[in-house]
Amino acid sequence: MVTAEDAENAEIRREMSSRLNQIGDVVVASAIRVHQALGPDLLESVYEACLLHEITRHGLSVQRQIQLPIRYDGIEIPAGLRIDLLIEQSVVLEIKAVEAVLPIHRAQLLSYLRLGDFRLGYLLNFNVVRMRDGIGRLVNRFPDGSPSDPPRASASSA
Repeated sequence: MVTAEDAENAEIRREMSSRLNQIGDVVVASAIRVHQALGPDLLESVYEACLLHEITRHGLSVQRQIQLPIRYDGIEIPAGLRIDLLIEQSVVLEIKAVEAVLPIHRAQLLSYLRLGDFRLGYLLNFNVVRMRDGIGRLVNRFPDGSPSDPPRASASSA
C-alpha cells in the first residue's frame, strides 16, 4: 500500500530528476555551442570560462573552481580538490581538452560526485572533432533510482 508520504517522496524525486535533466540539457547545448564557436585544441581554462558564460546566459547559477574538502575521520580536510564548474549547486562539470578520456578522468568526476553528495556530473572533453563525442554523463544515486544505487557512468543521450 502506497502511503501519502511515499507518494509525496516519489513526486519530489520526479521533480528533482526533471530539474537535473533540464540542467543537463542546458549543459549539453552550451558545450556544443562553445565547441562550434572555438573548435578543439585550446586550453581547458578557455572552454571553462566560455562555458560559464554560456550557461549563465540560460539563467542558471554557475560557480567556478569550487574547493571540495575531504571528510575523513570526523574532520574536514582541505585536500586541494576543485570542481571546474558547479551549476545550481547540483550538477558538476569536469572540463578536459585531452586526446582521449581515460578511466582516471571518469573516476575523478565520480569521486567529486560522491564526496560532494551530488547526483549528476558531466565530463566534457573539448579536444574532439564533434562535441557530442566528447560528452560523458555520470550519475550518483540519481533521484529516479533507489538511494542504494552505486555511482555509474552512462552514455550521453546527446
